[in-house]
Parts: sequence; C-alpha cells; structure tokens
Amino acid sequence: MALTGIVVLCAFLPPQVLAAPASDFTRGLTLPKVDFDFERPKDPLASSLQLIMYLTILQLIPYFVVCCTSFIRITIIFSFLKTSLGTTHAPSQQIWIGFAMMLTIFIMAPVFQRIDREALTPYKNKQIQYDEFVGKATKPVMDFMKLNTRQKDLKLFVMLSKPKDPVKLYNNPPFFVLVAAFIISEMKTAFYVGFIIYLPFLCIDMITASVLMSMGMFMLSPMGISLPMKMLTFIMIDGWELLVEGLVRSYRY
Repeated sequence: MALTGIVVLCAFLPPQVLAAPASDFTRGLTLPKVDFDFERPKDPLASSLQLIMYLTILQLIPYFVVCCTSFIRITIIFSFLKTSLGTTHAPSQQIWIGFAMMLTIFIMAPVFQRIDREALTPYKNKQIQYDEFVGKATKPVMDFMKLNTRQKDLKLFVMLSKPKDPVKLYNNPPFFVLVAAFIISEMKTAFYVGFIIYLPFLCIDMITASVLMSMGMFMLSPMGISLPMKMLTFIMIDGWELLVEGLVRSYRY
C-alpha cells in the first residue's frame, strides 16, 4: 500500500510541478502536518481542512490502484471470458475480482520490489531525504506505465496537453498524461484479447443453434446445450493456463 499512497500524494502537486519532466517531478512537494494537539491548537481551521484532505486521499487510493496497475486489463478480459462462456453465477463476482487482484499483485511484484529496494528501505534507514524518496518511489511505477503504453496513445495525450515542447514532454511525460495514456492503452489491449476469446465461443453457440433448428428442437434453449460444450472446450485446451500465461508475459518491465 506504500506504492498507492505515494501515487495518490502526487495528485496534490501544484500545476507547475505537473508540467515538469519526470526528473523534476517531486520538486516542491511537501505534505502539510496535521496538528492533533486539541488542548492548544495553533490553527483549528487549518488542521480540520488538512484532516479532510487526508481522508479524501484515503478514499481515492483504490482508484489509483486500478489506474496505475494491470488491474484494468485483467478485469476487462475476465469479463469477456465470463460473458462468452455464459456462466452468470459461477464463479461469483467476488471470486473474479479476487483472482484479478491476486494476479495484479503477481504481475506488479517486480515494481513493488524495486520500490522497496530503491526507495522504501533507504528512506527507513534514513539514507535519503523525503523528496528523494518520493521521486524514487514513483519512478518505477511511471517506468512500468510508459513501457506498457502504446506510443500512439501517449502522443495523443501529449498533443492534447498543448505543450511548448512536445518532444521533451513525450520523452518525460508528467504523471497525469502518462496515466491517461496508460488507461486507454490497457483498454484497447483488453478489447483485442476479449474479441479473440469471444470469437470461438460465439462459433460454438452458432453451431449449436443451427443444429437444434435443423432438428426441429425450437423449444430447447441453445445456451443450455452450448454451455457444457464451451466449458469442455475451454478445459481441453487448458484455457486458464494459456490465459494467465498470456497476461503475465504481455507486460514489460
């Protein structure tokens, strides 16, 4: 959770810092200190506003977990798989989300390890200052997103930001430009994979419906017949192993 907290704190950077290159991303970043001295408060109004800000940050953490990791691609692909198989109740939605979260942790493990090695451990040992800690902690996440973002999508958001130097901004994109491009890129990839998954199961549905119609069984639901056939096909080709292996190997570090 240290990673997600760091990412969320970057959302409160001033505009001039957001427009800076990645190397200057953490300059000027300071966190306000909340004063919990209720007997002699220095500024009760400021302390209350700061506390509200921190509570707001905690509520936004799950959204940044979704936006900055592989969770987007995995959940969309799993949704297409569930729809194409036609299994509405089994497995449940909680199992799908739990599996997607565990797979996300597995894929993002090298990024977390790099953050712990380069930022968290030196900071706990008081070897680096706070500003350097934030810069080193956010860099692995931004490197991961940039490596897994299509150049076309990154160029789109760079041009939409109307920079004075597009080439410089493209080589060192700020956080919000990179996140927006990463989300669009992940959704595109997920829809491509979803189409490939959906197509063979659609063919099974069409073949089953055609056979039932030719036999005059109009009252029999084609979905009830095609479901076990699709499940058997998915098991015979070892679909889970192929899908998980493809998801893990599709990311670059």
